[in-house]
Amino acid sequence: MTIINMTRLDSNAADFSTQLKARLAWDASEDLEIHQRVMAIIADVRNLGDDAVIEYTNRFDQCQFKKAAELELDKEVLQQAWNSLSAEKADALQTAANRIRAYAEEQKMQSWQYTEEDGTILGQQVTPLDKAGLYVPGGKAAYPSSVLMNAIPAKVAGVGELIMVVPTPQGESNPMVLAAAYLAGVDRVFTIGGAQAVAALAYGTKTIPAVDKIVGPGNIYVATAKKLVYGQVGIDMIAGPSEILVICDGETDPNWIAMDLFSQAEHDENAQAILIAEQDEFLDQVEQSINKLLPEMERAEIIKTSLTTRGAFIKVKDLDKAAEVANLIAPEHLELSVADPESLCRKIRNAGAIFMGRYTAEALGDYCAGPNHVLPTSSTARYSSPLGVYDFQKRSSLINCSAAGADRLARTASVLARGESLTAHARSAEYRIK
Repeated sequence: MTIINMTRLDSNAADFSTQLKARLAWDASEDLEIHQRVMAIIADVRNLGDDAVIEYTNRFDQCQFKKAAELELDKEVLQQAWNSLSAEKADALQTAANRIRAYAEEQKMQSWQYTEEDGTILGQQVTPLDKAGLYVPGGKAAYPSSVLMNAIPAKVAGVGELIMVVPTPQGESNPMVLAAAYLAGVDRVFTIGGAQAVAALAYGTKTIPAVDKIVGPGNIYVATAKKLVYGQVGIDMIAGPSEILVICDGETDPNWIAMDLFSQAEHDENAQAILIAEQDEFLDQVEQSINKLLPEMERAEIIKTSLTTRGAFIKVKDLDKAAEVANLIAPEHLELSVADPESLCRKIRNAGAIFMGRYTAEALGDYCAGPNHVLPTSSTARYSSPLGVYDFQKRSSLINCSAAGADRLARTASVLARGESLTAHARSAEYRIK
């Protein structure tokens, strides 16, 4: 296997910002042909409903569905999948579910209100979504952890009905995915995927209910469909390639750091793994570990491509500069592999999830630490947050004016409304003046 020479950047270089920007660049431009195909699929599902869903599912997934009722899995199938798991797998899923649920319980927003001196009551009412849709990749490339991460916060939020869609190519399903759906309390499961599944969740068919929000990962067709139905329904986010940024003080085992970089690079060729350190010697050691460990990896070619085309080593003068660079990158996953991660963490403003200390491998967060693994990518951590219970809750403002409060507020509202030449607004308020 070819030796990997990691691209190296120096934060002290005059053109560092330009080099970093070029390395972070991700071409998220839409493929026009894919866009048009997805638009056509969405239009067919809107116009033809179940018939279009069946036709596309049979075509793309090589299935043999004859009628819409066959698309839904009986709840007994989910329970059977759970019962069929080995004790080891069942315990792992249960442990992860318990931890994800415990963390999610801490996120619930509560309604609140306060009363002003004149008796006017102001507040906020928090309510769950009525229906949410969960997209889950299917077939051999299946992710039961994603089922737990998406479904459990929805159930903790109190979503009325959680609808899961999961493709079953050539009739093949993943028992752990179905078991995870059972464990998380998914209400209904349909064996459909792709853009047609997103369209069905967004607009509804005779068989598949329309939902209020669609969450969950998928391929480019799924991501494009989510973009196109946004507005009709809410969506969680449009995720880019997976990312990891590691800041290390040079005292962590280089093999650990190399494998942490691998853990995201193995997702796909476009994933990004970056290491920031103060010493050239340590960067050399990690590079040696990369080349030593890479031949052992099942997905070695994917890792190699990822590290070669999008990976980087960045040298900084100190950890303060490392934090500054991290905030510029705004990574999905940020490992602080340093002696005092708490102090360094206080300097981090932009990151999807922060893994603190030498023992906190990012992979623990992917599966069972508790916090959600659905995270902002492509520097969107500058303004967005991990998926959580709050994504399945809505906030309604509460205003309950007393007679005295209405009199006081109406006088202010009248002046402002007439200043905007909205006379009906003004007179509506003025009727309440004593």
